Amino acid sequence: MNAHDERGTTMTGVDPNRLDDQQLMKELETIHRTRHDTLLYGSNDALRVHNERMAQLEGEYLRRNPRRPVASGRTREGARERTASDSVTPTASGT
Repeated sequence: MNAHDERGTTMTGVDPNRLDDQQLMKELETIHRTRHDTLLYGSNDALRVHNERMAQLEGEYLRRNPRRPVASGRTREGARERTASDSVTPTASGT
């Protein structure tokens, strides 16, 4: 496989569609763990490569898991409900 695609970016690591599910999860865990340090201390090239690899891995995960469970609190509606309940004033008898 050619190491460069038509945009001239370099492919790093194994093509995500060739990873089994366990390998894909390990790669995702690793890239998310290293994200903060790459953002804060990595060169622009390192951050660009990190972004591309993360997008590839996450895209493959989403392709394999189109019906993954979604927590209601992680949706816009759930966030709105959370914000509304946070703004409720506690009663005097509650404390």
